Amino acid sequence: MRKSRAMNASQSSVPAPRVPVATKLAYGVGSVAYGIKDNGFSTLLLLFYNQVVGLPAQMVGLAVMVALIFDAFADPVIGHLSDNTRSRWGRRHPFLYAAALPVGALYLLLWNPPRGDDTVTLVYLLVVAILVRTAISCYEVPSSALAPELSSDYHERTSILGYRYLFGWAGGMGMLLLTFGVFLAPTAQYPVGQLNPQGYRTYAVVAAVLMVVAILASALGTHRRITRLPPAPAARGTARGSLRALRNRNFLILIGAGLFANMSQGLSFALTTYFYTYLWQFPASVLLIYTLAVMAGVAVGFVIATAASRRLGKRNAAISFLLLAIPTVTAPYVLNFLGWFPDRTSPLLLPLLLASTLIATALGVGVAILGESMMSDVVEDAQARSGERTEGMFFAGSFFMKKSVSGIGIFLSGALLALAGFPEAAKPGSVETDVLNRLALGYVGLTVVCGLLAALVLTRFAITQAAHEERLARLAGATSA
Repeated sequence: MRKSRAMNASQSSVPAPRVPVATKLAYGVGSVAYGIKDNGFSTLLLLFYNQVVGLPAQMVGLAVMVALIFDAFADPVIGHLSDNTRSRWGRRHPFLYAAALPVGALYLLLWNPPRGDDTVTLVYLLVVAILVRTAISCYEVPSSALAPELSSDYHERTSILGYRYLFGWAGGMGMLLLTFGVFLAPTAQYPVGQLNPQGYRTYAVVAAVLMVVAILASALGTHRRITRLPPAPAARGTARGSLRALRNRNFLILIGAGLFANMSQGLSFALTTYFYTYLWQFPASVLLIYTLAVMAGVAVGFVIATAASRRLGKRNAAISFLLLAIPTVTAPYVLNFLGWFPDRTSPLLLPLLLASTLIATALGVGVAILGESMMSDVVEDAQARSGERTEGMFFAGSFFMKKSVSGIGIFLSGALLALAGFPEAAKPGSVETDVLNRLALGYVGLTVVCGLLAALVLTRFAITQAAHEERLARLAGATSA
């Protein structure tokens, strides 16, 4: 057993050469599938099932939250199986290929619920949401685990994961751009395009096809790297041993900080469509401009993450981004409540909101990239303690954290809508000002609390660049000895 551990350390502790850009592009493109799914869950799902299908908001939130709880059990199982799979395609790629078609088929079903009473619709939503999340986990968990295997370099990992987030966000927001601009464009029958049932069905078909293509393209594009990746351990690990690895202190700190950060981000995605439609009363065409602002913010976040990491270190850069994001996100709603923000007739309203969106998105993407890169560094931290690498298990935890963007965000958004007394099938301009103010202030309060808690928890993360490089050297020295 000790011999197998030493061999495993030897295979993974020697720093890898620079990863070619072509490999980074192929690795990143697969996250288009997750971006489409995540933006669909976060931005469209609550609006579709609540305002189009007619299911109460709190029931939609409950269904998605229950599906998220199932993920807490499914993701570690997938991670453990991925860590210990032996095949001629390595540990990760069998899962990548197997996930493609189920992801597309199940996502198509999600947007085509049967007609029936609320109970039937709720059960259908719950079951299909669980299956969609499980299928996407079969791709995303093994794919995420590839990042620390492709390179052990402190900053190269941030670059690799930057491509992953760039494609994930660009794919998801690009799909929303197409949805609001084409599928949900206003018509004579549906002047408020966001309420057009057929638009969501068309969206589902196109989204499903793109998800399948993205996953297969990533699997094929990284297939040539299989022979350079660490193989499964000589002695198959036990589930109990893999779960013990998750007790790593730095891993738990990242999960805690990520959950709070993702709660805030999930709230923003789930409620932005409501705010733009009912509070600011913008037409659907403005949502296209909003999507472009988000995409610009993603590009900025992609650039600043690595730059800030080199200057401040990953942890300090992420904390700085979190603290800067809080006032950026909440200022428009606080100032609007106080009467100090441009009203709906002012030409300044949209530019100010778009500027806030761009900056907040850049900061949020920067936090996400840095957090995932720190998760990669946890792999060697745990290896130094146990002698084993369990990337799949760590990234299963990380993926569960990311899924909280849509799960917890939709749950809290549904609860806020219910507490604010937001009506079903509401038309823009008909919702009372008091209701909109209660919704906005509840959103602001939760955003501030979640952001501050995420920053506070992250201050305890202990892996610096110097510590990481010293650990790599120590692992290599132990193997040589």
